Amino acid sequence: MNKGLIIALSVFGALLLVMGGAFMWAMSARNSLVNMDEGITGQWSQVENQLQRRNDLIPNLVSSVKGYAAHEKEIFENIADARARMAGAKTREESIAAANAVSSALSRLLLVVENYPVLKADQTFLRLMDELAGTENRISVERKRYNDAVQQYNAARRRFPTNFIAEIFGFKEAAYFKVPEEAKAVPKVDFEK
Repeated sequence: MNKGLIIALSVFGALLLVMGGAFMWAMSARNSLVNMDEGITGQWSQVENQLQRRNDLIPNLVSSVKGYAAHEKEIFENIADARARMAGAKTREESIAAANAVSSALSRLLLVVENYPVLKADQTFLRLMDELAGTENRISVERKRYNDAVQQYNAARRRFPTNFIAEIFGFKEAAYFKVPEEAKAVPKVDFEK
């Protein structure tokens, strides 16, 4: 065999190995991004389960409060509107915004409850509040797990050289589930009442 042909075949073979390795790495990086994206979707479904549980509890809670505070019409309308937004949300971002609106409306409702000591002693109301508190805790846990999955995915998506694969295959940045600003405010406790 000719020496030049052997060198050419060796170079060609080495080139095929390098290209094959690069292709395998690219597919592995893409598959990792797909797995992380699916992990986010799975975690989001857990958040949605808990948000739906909260949405199911709200009508009973509102009904028990209405009996004592029927004149608080605006708060009840805000809760109904926020629940409707939650039910009509089409994207994850819309669901997050709607969930934050529900949280905000519920916090205003709970502030109203503070003015009705008889309501705070009502057993049905107390049971509903316990269920709501448990659900809020579950939402918090699932929201953290979702945000952890988003952080892992977003970090992998931005890391070199995987960022090229993410760009080529259209992997977009995932949105975090952030707490609304009004929920970060520390409530005022007044022992004088």
